[in-house]
Amino acid sequence: MSEKKIEYIEKVLDKGYIEVVDMLGDDLTPVNAARVSFGGRSDKFTDKDRRLSKFLIKHKHFSPFRHQHVMMIIKAPEFVMRQWYKHVVGIETTSDHPTKDHAWNEISGRYVEYSDFYMPKNFRAQSDDNKQASEGLVGDQAKAEKLWHEAQGNSISAYEKMIDMGMAKEQARSILPLTVYTQVWWTASFQSIMNFIELRDEATAQVEIQEYARALKKIMLEIFPETTKLWQEVYWDKAE
Repeated sequence: MSEKKIEYIEKVLDKGYIEVVDMLGDDLTPVNAARVSFGGRSDKFTDKDRRLSKFLIKHKHFSPFRHQHVMMIIKAPEFVMRQWYKHVVGIETTSDHPTKDHAWNEISGRYVEYSDFYMPKNFRAQSDDNKQASEGLVGDQAKAEKLWHEAQGNSISAYEKMIDMGMAKEQARSILPLTVYTQVWWTASFQSIMNFIELRDEATAQVEIQEYARALKKIMLEIFPETTKLWQEVYWDKAE
């Protein structure tokens, strides 16, 4: 991984964030990996490298983009992480290019007590034509907020009382709501991260995970600017 100090952090939702801990490679990495077939190597990213990188992306020669890796800490509500984890196991079973380029470790409620919970800014209404999506807002926002606070508050209060009475954390945690914030360390390749952004920064994805996808896209444009812009040009802009 990199020897230089990496400082990239994007806040998401009310208490969440994505923080880059370390990274491997740069924009030259995939083009140099591709050039190894001919024994070539470039020391500075040029227009020639840009054209090669775009060619690789456009024609789905993705293996060179698995040499770029990002190690990050993610703090997100449990219901977001449940969707996110599909990208870890899914690449093994559904990807056209299955790899083992992920590492995923999560904080454990068997050892620590949970203390942060997600509170949305507003409450969305169910979509009439999409069973899995939201559309607009619930009419009575005050009532929705009251119900949310009551349900979440009751679970948190019971959890804290169980801990205080000496109940095992591994058992007490089972009553906590899916709004509980959890933390993971995720290390993934550039290709895997692009796949996540493509699928989750999309209109039919849940709003909360869309926000994480956009934050991650912003980070990738900072740390791998040329490669990310080319990927966006070939796939994302075209989709729009």
